[in-house]
Amino acid sequence: MSVNRQTVAPRTLARLAVAIAIVLVACAARQATAAIPDDRPVGLAAVGIDQRLGDSLPLDLRFHDEHGNTVRLADYFGRLPVILTLNYFDCPMLCPLELNDVLRAARAMPLNLGSDYQILTVSIDPDDTPARAIEKQHWFAERYGRPGGATGWHFLTGDADAIRSLTQAVGFRYSRDQASGQYAHVAGLMVVTPDGRLTRYFFGLEYSPRDVRLALVDASNGRIGSIADQVLLFCFHYDESAGRYNFAIVRAVRAGGILTVFGLGALMTVMFRRERRATRNTR
Repeated sequence: MSVNRQTVAPRTLARLAVAIAIVLVACAARQATAAIPDDRPVGLAAVGIDQRLGDSLPLDLRFHDEHGNTVRLADYFGRLPVILTLNYFDCPMLCPLELNDVLRAARAMPLNLGSDYQILTVSIDPDDTPARAIEKQHWFAERYGRPGGATGWHFLTGDADAIRSLTQAVGFRYSRDQASGQYAHVAGLMVVTPDGRLTRYFFGLEYSPRDVRLALVDASNGRIGSIADQVLLFCFHYDESAGRYNFAIVRAVRAGGILTVFGLGALMTVMFRRERRATRNTR
């Protein structure tokens, strides 16, 4: 018995020592990480997106469409939900990647651009022109490959005041490098209701067609999409911190429980009716 105690004690002490070591290393790593200064350039420190969920866009702002006509943001709202992106047309890298990914998601969705929803791409560069905007529209409408591309995806330009008002309203923070003339910004799109309220933000690239579709169906208050989309909305919820839809297990279990109750009720009804028929026949 004494041998077993001598054997167990060192093992226990060893495990305890390993656990303490892991905790100490983790704490040290956390302190070291916290001590690392933010080495980002000053111009990048203020770049990002602050979600303004539930806020309304300033729909009275005036811009120029891809044909050079003066338009208001309100001209693109009222009937359909809108995907809003903020880019600039001479962006060397991030904007083309983002817009190509928006195109990929649009092509993968069963919803139709122009009849089910619209895309609004607004330039953050006041030097961008309608001539550049229509080049972009033609390029993306052609590659969308379905009717509605040219009437459903619009590229707007505007002056500095209008751009500033819009970007501040949606929480889009960016900066311009004076030496290169390029803009520092992040990638992200916003989904807006037909009456101009911000409902969803998606960050980064590789937008999930399913998530974007659910956001549009949600923003339309169920006026677009199929019955399957409505079921998916019930089973998924929007994660604001991650900017995506996650599976809502509680809702799914609740839905399964409701279906089970209905199923049992239907089964009991059928069995009760059969039993009554059998009783009548025996008489």
